Amino acid sequence: MDVRQRQRRVAPPAVGHAGAPRVLQAGDALPLPIRHTNLIFSALFAASLAYLMRRWREKIRSSTPLHVVDLTEILSIFGLVASLIYLLSFFGIAFVQSIVSSSDEDEDFLVGPPAAPAPSQCGLLGGADAVVPEKMPEEDEEIVASVVAGKVPSYVLETRLGDCRRAAGLRREAVRRITGRQFEGLPLDGFDYASILGQCCELPVGYVQLPVGIAGPLLLDGQRFYVPMATTEGCLVASTNRGCKAIAESGGATSVVLRDAMTRAPVARFPTARRAAELKAFLEDPANFDTLSVVFNRSSRFGRLQGVQCAMAGRNLYMRFSCSTGDAMGMNMISKGVQNVLDYLQDDFPDMDVISISGNFCSDKKPAAVNWIEGRGKSVVCEAVIKEEIVKKVLKTNVQSLVELNVIKNLAGSAVAGALGGFNAHASNIVTAIFIATGQDPAQNVESSQCITMLEAVNDGKDLHISVTMPSIEV
Repeated sequence: MDVRQRQRRVAPPAVGHAGAPRVLQAGDALPLPIRHTNLIFSALFAASLAYLMRRWREKIRSSTPLHVVDLTEILSIFGLVASLIYLLSFFGIAFVQSIVSSSDEDEDFLVGPPAAPAPSQCGLLGGADAVVPEKMPEEDEEIVASVVAGKVPSYVLETRLGDCRRAAGLRREAVRRITGRQFEGLPLDGFDYASILGQCCELPVGYVQLPVGIAGPLLLDGQRFYVPMATTEGCLVASTNRGCKAIAESGGATSVVLRDAMTRAPVARFPTARRAAELKAFLEDPANFDTLSVVFNRSSRFGRLQGVQCAMAGRNLYMRFSCSTGDAMGMNMISKGVQNVLDYLQDDFPDMDVISISGNFCSDKKPAAVNWIEGRGKSVVCEAVIKEEIVKKVLKTNVQSLVELNVIKNLAGSAVAGALGGFNAHASNIVTAIFIATGQDPAQNVESSQCITMLEAVNDGKDLHISVTMPSIEV
C-alpha cells in the first residue's frame, strides 16, 4: 500500500550515553527506576501478608471475629492488594513495551521526517525503508524526468553519471513514478553496483537478501565438506544436515563421475533433406573427427571436443557437440568452438544456413530426454550404506519402511506422473539452494536436478544402501 508522506514537527528523540536514540520504555512512566519500584512493592507485599497472617492467627486463637479490623489491618490489606495488583501487572509490562515500540516505529515509518540527502549523492540512496524526499536535487530531478519522458534510456545512466549507485537510485525513482508503486522491502543501499556493471543483471534498482545456511560436514570420498545453501524454505537446511549426519556416522559416501561433457547443438537448414543428411554423415564419420577436433580446440586451451551427435527434422540438421571444459561450466567455451567448426564447414557446405547457435538439442535449461539419457555436464553416481542403528537414531524410521516408500513414491509415483528424470523426493530443492549460494545459474537446476534415487536393504536386510544417479549436473 502506498503511503503519502506528510511533514510534521517532531520533538528530538532522547539520546543515550553513546549518542544513539534511546527507545522509549514503559517503565519511564514510573517516578522511580523500575528495579527500585519492583523492590518496594515486593517488600510491601511480603510485609503486609506476613502481618495479616500473624494477626488472623491471633484472632482465631482468641475467637475474635475476623471481620473486626483496626486501622493498621486496614492499611495492611490495602498495601497487600495494591502490591498484588502491581506485581501481576508487572508481567504485562513487556507486552505493553512491545506495543509502545511497534506503534512508535510504525508512526516514524508513515509520517517521520525525511532525512536530509547528502549533497554528493542521490537523494534516493537510502535503504528499503528510507523515506523518499519530496524534493530532489535539481540535476537528479532533470535526469529522472528525462527517463520518465523516454528522452534518456534507463540503461545509459551508469555510463553518463559514472556512479552506478546513484544510477540505480535514479532508475528506481523513475520506475516508481511511471508505475505509481513503491519499492517496499527491496533494499537499495549496501550493495556494490559497480561490481555487476557489464557482468550481470542490467538495469538494477535494488537487490534481494537471501539467508545462507550450512549443512555438514558431508563425508564424501574420505573428505569433509560443508555445503552452503541459500533458501527461504523452512527445514530444508536442517533436513539436509540430518542426511549429512547419517552419512558421516555410517562411514561416508563415495562418488563416481561417469562423464564430463558440456554440449551445444546448433541448427542449420539446407535446401534439401539430402544435403542435410550428407553433412550428418560427414560429422559422424570417425575419419573426420581429428580434423573437426583441431578446428574446435582452437577456441580454448581447456575445451576439447569429444564427439558430435546429429539429428534431423526434415531439411533441418541439429548437431550436438560435446566437449570437456576443465573446471568451468563451459557454455561460452563450447559456443566459441562450435562457431569455429561452423565457419570451417561453410567452405564445403556453402548452402548451409545456420539458424541458431543453439537449436535446443543441447538441451539447456529445459527438461529433455537427451540429457537424461546421454548426459550433459557432469554425470555422477553417489552411494552410501547407512547402518541400521543410524537409520533408527538419526532418520527416526527403519530400513524396510524407507525401501517401500522409495518404490511406491519416487519410482512408481513418478512413473505414474510421467516424470522425466524426476525419480526422487526433492533433489531440485537442494541443487537450487546450492546453486544460488555458490553463484551458479539457478535456471540450470531444471536439468541439473534430474535424479533417480535407489534404496535397497543390504547385509541381510539390516542396513540401507542408498544411491543417487544424476546424469546432467551443470557446474
